[in-house]
Amino acid sequence: MGRRALPKVDPDLDLSWHLKTFDDLPQPWDAKNLFGREAPLEVEAGSGKGLFLIGAATARPEHNFLGMELAKRYAHFAASRLAKRGLPNAVMVSGDALRVMHEIIPTACVAAVHVYFPDPWWKKRHRKRRVMNEALLADVVRVLKPGGRLHFWTDVEEYFKTSLELIAQVPQLEGPLPVPERAPEHHLDYRTHFERRTRLAGKSVYRAEFVKTPTQDGSAR
Repeated sequence: MGRRALPKVDPDLDLSWHLKTFDDLPQPWDAKNLFGREAPLEVEAGSGKGLFLIGAATARPEHNFLGMELAKRYAHFAASRLAKRGLPNAVMVSGDALRVMHEIIPTACVAAVHVYFPDPWWKKRHRKRRVMNEALLADVVRVLKPGGRLHFWTDVEEYFKTSLELIAQVPQLEGPLPVPERAPEHHLDYRTHFERRTRLAGKSVYRAEFVKTPTQDGSAR
């Protein structure tokens, strides 16, 4: 399913808190500098229109949320939605999630990594561009705290199966753990816009969750 045209962002809306570029991020990492506080951190690779960030930041105000989106217009739109709701615990990065994960996010500081409905890159010769790859998984393992979780959803069965095979080669990630489908309470009560469109069309969503396990002596692998 292709993406629809986005509404225009109000040019008078102040996005300075909610929209960042790679160069705006604190290096070395400093959550207090970015969010104004220290709190459990969750990150999303590929935030699209920002529905997950809105729902999660509203439901879990005690957590910080960092979304990353390569498409600039989507990053701006998602940031505008956060700004309109005045959510201080969610920030959008207009940039490459793989680069942010690899170069910015420190080791063992993340409570959860979320990857929802990434571009499946249908053609075989393009599949190396998929975000769910060995490099991302290496950084997922590195940045997650012991007990931290990786959430992966897609509407493409082949992508789901090949990703599970890839993750199965990562001994530090235990799973897949089942993620039951629940009925939405209202039209925005979906994890992402892609989930809403997929489910309203009567199509399947493939969900899995993984947990980073500690070693026997209690330290992270």
